[in-house]
Amino acid sequence: MNDRLHYTLQVADWHDLNALRQIEKDCFGDQSWTLLDLIGVLTISGMVRIKAMHAGEMIGFSAAEPKASENIAWISTIGVLPAYRRRGVAAALLAACEARVSMPRMRLCVRASNWSALRLYEAKGYLRIGVWQDYYKNGEDALVLEKQL
Repeated sequence: MNDRLHYTLQVADWHDLNALRQIEKDCFGDQSWTLLDLIGVLTISGMVRIKAMHAGEMIGFSAAEPKASENIAWISTIGVLPAYRRRGVAAALLAACEARVSMPRMRLCVRASNWSALRLYEAKGYLRIGVWQDYYKNGEDALVLEKQL
């Protein structure tokens, strides 16, 4: 596969619900967010929502939620379709969220077993600050990471 991928980053909205459902299914399987969670991430006021588009198809999605009262923002999700991974899409989605949150710190959770995502986040300056035991539906732990923006 050619490593050069032409895609654009755009603001996502509720019109992207069906495409986002497919990304969730393809990326997270039975650990996917519910339909109500997806509607929420696409409609809750103040959320940063970015989609990666290639050839008219959504190939990735990220969302971040600024928490003004805590002076921090949280990445809610980042997912890239398997066929487009390791080509810079997740890094671009992460950077786009970071650029739009207007907060001094960003946090996220990642599965303890997701080494490729963990390597990406650490390469982008995220540090491990904690572990949430049994966080995911299947009982897997989440590593909590933070970056000073």
